[in-house]
Amino acid sequence: KEFAHHADVPEALNGVPFYFPPPHQPWQRGSNENTNGLVREYFPKGTDITLVPEAYVQAVFAELNRRPRKCLGYKTPYEVHYSKKLHLA
Repeated sequence: KEFAHHADVPEALNGVPFYFPPPHQPWQRGSNENTNGLVREYFPKGTDITLVPEAYVQAVFAELNRRPRKCLGYKTPYEVHYSKKLHLA
């Protein structure tokens, strides 16, 4: 069910390719695994996310999207997505 409409993704994202890494090979999706680890700092495994206030989820989302990433040339996901330069102190 999770990827039932995966063929629609490239069209919806203006031709961005959709990639399925082989199962049980986390080294092929390093950015994803790293992001999962960052999320787990805020929401430990087993946390019922439906009980977490929406404002807190959004605050975590904003914090993680403003964190520089090596894979993005030390830019933040926010900077890359919106093509804006943040002045981080």
